[in-house]
Amino acid sequence: MPFIRATISNPELDQATQESLAKGLTELAVTVLNKPLDRTIVHLNLVSAGRYYVGGAAVDGATGAHVEVSITVGTNSADEKARFIGGVHELLRETLGLLPPVAGVALYEMHPESYGYNGVTQLEFRRRP
Repeated sequence: MPFIRATISNPELDQATQESLAKGLTELAVTVLNKPLDRTIVHLNLVSAGRYYVGGAAVDGATGAHVEVSITVGTNSADEKARFIGGVHELLRETLGLLPPVAGVALYEMHPESYGYNGVTQLEFRRRP
């Protein structure tokens, strides 16, 4: 059950671009990380460019982006995670255009007993037939 939060420094991002990002992030989670479609959540957090800094300076002339993904520990190989990170960066470039010098992707691996969905831990989901 991945939870994907993408912070984008453009509060005026049009609906079509938002939907393209959400669909692209979902598709990468499903196809590269082998996550279930019906439990993949994407939250777009649109902030003003004046609130997005790289190297201590506000991003100017580019759209800043940082993607954080929560997944269950031990469910993906190093290769899958590397392909996902590369795929997300490519998606951001294709969808948003010019990016600042740093556009990050972070995978947070959560223990199955500490991470859940609809009130059920990932550990319990694993135990179910």
